[in-house]
Amino acid sequence: MKVDQKNLDIERIKEDFIQLNSTLLKSGISFSKLQKTSLGKSPTVYNTVTWCTALFIIIIGLGYQLHLFQQIVKYTRGVRCIIPNNYFLWEGTRPISDCQYCLDVESPIILYNISRNDFRSYAYSSKPIVVKGAFLNWPAFKYFNFTFFKNLYDQTEGGYKSVDDECQFLHFKSDFISLRDVLSMNSARINNEPGTKSWYVGWGNCHSEILQRMRQYYPKPHFLPEDCEIPSKEYIFMGYDDGATMHLDFISRLMWQAQLKGSKKWILKPSPECEDICKTITFLVEPGDAVLVDTRVWYHGTSILPGEFSLSIQSEYG
Repeated sequence: MKVDQKNLDIERIKEDFIQLNSTLLKSGISFSKLQKTSLGKSPTVYNTVTWCTALFIIIIGLGYQLHLFQQIVKYTRGVRCIIPNNYFLWEGTRPISDCQYCLDVESPIILYNISRNDFRSYAYSSKPIVVKGAFLNWPAFKYFNFTFFKNLYDQTEGGYKSVDDECQFLHFKSDFISLRDVLSMNSARINNEPGTKSWYVGWGNCHSEILQRMRQYYPKPHFLPEDCEIPSKEYIFMGYDDGATMHLDFISRLMWQAQLKGSKKWILKPSPECEDICKTITFLVEPGDAVLVDTRVWYHGTSILPGEFSLSIQSEYG
């Protein structure tokens, strides 16, 4: 299968921009100045041309990592803006963290058999939380696997197209370019047999019929506030070995994730402006566990325990 080099380059650029952000702050440049520069003439309107020009000047003027500039030029040859007006714009203009969310956090809050009433005091915290065994009784815990999703998308008209056109496909470090490619792989690679290339992917599901059929296998997590809103879009993540690369989510609500297959290690890093006073933390989430992380402020990445197949679903609430 042909490697999508463009997407692989984007992942490397994203990782480099996280490091660039940290380097700029440590050099004495304030976060507010970076925000004003990135926003251009108007603090409320993202001016594409001004954003591109300002970011280009910052990178060239500081002489930061020649290979980063080379990757950007390679990727953006022939396009109007040197950086796509999405992840990089969000990263350059995100709100400054007050660091309260990560102060004195050395591990997640671990909860067991918690009720909705007892969870109330934790519900809207930015502290990472693991609820042990929360989803062991979900039918999804038993029935969700690679074949389930292959059959679901193969049998639903417009399912693959909805991911391509309306949702989001996350290839991470794999060589897939679409969900159809993933669900068409041979059995040896599905099972990560010796000699095959390891893979891990995720995708958003905003197809109403598919979402309705998925939700027949799980309810809203029992501990979440009864009146909290759940969006009409949920994510599926599955694969082996290297999980999600280190990143920040630009979403409007808090996140919950149900770990249904395999054990996954989470790595949380504070935002660059908080690195000197907060710690990087790691923890393991096991099958049936719920994990809640404010991925809007915590940079996060994941990896799968060797030899295990991981499958999880994720949504937001607020």
